[in-house]
Amino acid sequence: MAPYVYLDWAATTPLCSEAAAAMAPYLVTGPENIQVNANANSLHTPGRKAFTAMEDARMAFARLIGAKRPDEIIFTSGATEADNLAVMGLVHAAVEAQRAKGNADFVPHVVTTAIEHDAILNPCKELQHEGCQVTYLRPDSNGFISLDSFREALQPNTVLASVMYVNNEVGSVQDIAALCKEAHAHGVLFHTDAVQGLGKCPVNVAKLGVDAASFSAHKVQGPKGVGALYLKARTPIRPQQLGGGQERGLRSGTQNVMGIAGFVAAAQVAVQAQLAETQRLGALRDRLYATLCALPGVKPSVQVEPGSTNFAGHVVNVTVQGIESETLILQLDLAGFGVSGGSACSSHSLSPSHVLSALGMSSDRALCSLRVSMGHDTTEQDIDAFIQAFSAVVKG
Repeated sequence: MAPYVYLDWAATTPLCSEAAAAMAPYLVTGPENIQVNANANSLHTPGRKAFTAMEDARMAFARLIGAKRPDEIIFTSGATEADNLAVMGLVHAAVEAQRAKGNADFVPHVVTTAIEHDAILNPCKELQHEGCQVTYLRPDSNGFISLDSFREALQPNTVLASVMYVNNEVGSVQDIAALCKEAHAHGVLFHTDAVQGLGKCPVNVAKLGVDAASFSAHKVQGPKGVGALYLKARTPIRPQQLGGGQERGLRSGTQNVMGIAGFVAAAQVAVQAQLAETQRLGALRDRLYATLCALPGVKPSVQVEPGSTNFAGHVVNVTVQGIESETLILQLDLAGFGVSGGSACSSHSLSPSHVLSALGMSSDRALCSLRVSMGHDTTEQDIDAFIQAFSAVVKG
């Protein structure tokens, strides 16, 4: 049998050898384990060793994303927690500041988009339950938020804007620097979910100008269960997870030093390879769009010009007339190819993708979408084989 071809890298990625090597010392058993895997908050020698390893990783990650200070990095259990901390924490801190000024009736306003990950949309919905106003900007048919619509959405009581850097379903890359500059001109904090951007696009938080940015290890061939929030120095935020006061009191809970080591090692590899991989995967993306969409009934979900840098190189999204996503996924899985119908977090939903719906796509068509996402291990031979299998499924 031919080896299984994994083409769902936007959902998760295989662990890279560098991450495995960074975590290997923590996986010894017996008394030796505690010498390298102690609680990083303990004062004894093993604890101090763990703390040093964690802080070295924090400094390396800060340098990697262009943060000016290592204490601007808050390690979390993943991007969902980082997104929740950013959205809820920044808004709660803004409300607290207004009430301290005597504005007891202050109602905060948040601007985000209709194509965010649920890790942003659901905290926004929770804020609405608390009385917050939220504007969900709709993109154009290709998944882009216009600067004009963003500017028009900002209000005197807007305290936060959160816009995803690279969309996880269609790959559209937002002009975060321009949006952030506009937000700051109105005194509004800016957060970006940069999960799909790290290792796929240049990520320098200082150049982007953002106040906060979320990251995930398992999207860059690191381990699951660890991520980070970049928080610009002196940005007020309220912690959302309470306990022992780790991470400067902003994220309580004993830190996963082993996972952090694997995360940073993987991120370093991904960023170092970013330019070459962007070009290589971009060429595969263009080939997939051209070949798949030449088949009867197959249409691109967004219009991606060959060589475009406005879309990430690793994501391809098409719809197949008359064949629903679940059928496509299962038939391709039987043929030895792992793909998805959109975000893995909502893969068991019977509803059409909220992203494709926000682009103006009909429900019937959106229910027939397929996302192919690639990564470091994806080869031209993999794409050749996938095109053949996809053609067989589509042609029946």
